[in-house]
Amino acid sequence: MTKWDETCDVLAVGSGGGLAGAYTAAREGLDVIVIEATDKYGGTTAYSGGGGMWFPCNAVLRRGGDDDTIEDALEYYRSVVGDRTPADVQEAYVRGGAGLIDYLEEDSNFEFQILPWPDYFGEKPKARASGRHIVPKPMNAKKLGVLRDSLRSPLATERLGEELPAYLVGGQSLIGRFLLALSTFANAAMHLNTTLEELVVEDGSVVGAVVEQGGRRRTIRARRGVILAAGGFEQNETLRAEFGVPGSALDTMGCPGNLGKAHQAAIAVGADTDLMGEAWWSPGLTHPDGRSAFALWFTGGIFVDDNGRRFVNESAPYDRLGRSVIEHMRARKVTTPYWMIYDNREGAVPPVKAPNVPMAQTEQYVDAGLWKSAQTLEDLAAQIDVPAAELVQTVKRFNESAATGVDTDFGRGDTAYDRAFSEGLHRSYRSTKDRFTLPLSVSPTSGPKVVYVPTQPGGCSKPTVRRLPDCTRRATRWQRPAGLRIPAVETRSERACCSVTWLHSTSRSRRRKDQTAGVGKGVRPCRVRRRFPCPVG
Repeated sequence: MTKWDETCDVLAVGSGGGLAGAYTAAREGLDVIVIEATDKYGGTTAYSGGGGMWFPCNAVLRRGGDDDTIEDALEYYRSVVGDRTPADVQEAYVRGGAGLIDYLEEDSNFEFQILPWPDYFGEKPKARASGRHIVPKPMNAKKLGVLRDSLRSPLATERLGEELPAYLVGGQSLIGRFLLALSTFANAAMHLNTTLEELVVEDGSVVGAVVEQGGRRRTIRARRGVILAAGGFEQNETLRAEFGVPGSALDTMGCPGNLGKAHQAAIAVGADTDLMGEAWWSPGLTHPDGRSAFALWFTGGIFVDDNGRRFVNESAPYDRLGRSVIEHMRARKVTTPYWMIYDNREGAVPPVKAPNVPMAQTEQYVDAGLWKSAQTLEDLAAQIDVPAAELVQTVKRFNESAATGVDTDFGRGDTAYDRAFSEGLHRSYRSTKDRFTLPLSVSPTSGPKVVYVPTQPGGCSKPTVRRLPDCTRRATRWQRPAGLRIPAVETRSERACCSVTWLHSTSRSRRRKDQTAGVGKGVRPCRVRRRFPCPVG
């Protein structure tokens, strides 16, 4: 028999979205222990710019006048997912979400608001242009008190050392609210720097776990069950190779503790696995530090493949876009990073409104070889090593489509999601402007250089490769996409990302610096009016 060091009813492994399970168990009177492998709570959820939840017909949506029905939501959901997963599981998810929100809103620590975010598969039956999303309301960080020190920081702080924001938004707000709520329960204990090593099985049932804390192995008995919610394995190159997850751990947006230890512990005791090669994909913009970050909200530009040809709808939902890039990679038509082509009508900075990791100075991207510019498309083609005639023809064709407002090649602007960020209008490429390019890649993390990066691979999520070209005379390299975040609203020259619930202008000092550099002159808060990404101009 196992000698137990600690006993509880429910052991929760991981402190991201799995905190919902821990909170529910504690609120219902069970003794709960949460273990987190890193030194901060929140997991990849804490990186999420929106912290969005797709729960049809919930009370938050209803208060906003939503007239959706569960039957319509189920029809849409099933048309997207198909029969790959059990119908009863699908129905439980779609029908159960509203009840969960009702349950959470009974606790004053939780507040939500509507996020107008179109359903990703707008062409499917019963898709809603207004979406079915809600997000946690922003929260003053002071409410967390000392708990703020144990909350995983936003990417801008973690990667670039920027000051912590005064308000928690998106995933930060969601995790902060769960931490506050859990702190009120005497029957809930939480441990940082504690990793799951093994699951303990007796008589065919999991009854606890062996964990490591401070270099010492300890045993925790779980009388009622163990919740495995420890993220994916995107940071583990060995597991990525084993399960065929493309890209590199360098570019993932998953948090540092996502090494797949929970997967390995479960497999060791005979757990079934499925969809281990899956992840949530996005185009990734490569930054001067060599890492890429999840990026979205492209308001212009096109992506081109190794032959200088456009190959995808650049305005498609980011996960679908990433998957499309991966398909082209597997067909050997695209290699990462690939290039985004755009013009300089808005300065040297690419038309990407939500890079998730704040943009560095333009000169740093240029010096790193990530952004290139030229006076002609022929010169630009030579710099990015694609056939000049093909690139010229690609831009010509795109601009012709922009003039008509119809993308006959890839359907850009056909769905509500496409149009959400730029009004669905093409922006033509104007030959009088300088040309710019940047590289793109697909990954769970993205950067100006584009690659593909998976977020939370394993179990039922998979990384997708994405490439994001921009129509301009500039070329920016996109590298691996980063983790899941709902786009932040920011200006072209802004260094800090904002929440979707806030809109602020660039600081005067930053604006002066940009004007001195000749970039982003006359910058103002971005209020997107165009329904379709503009052509290269």
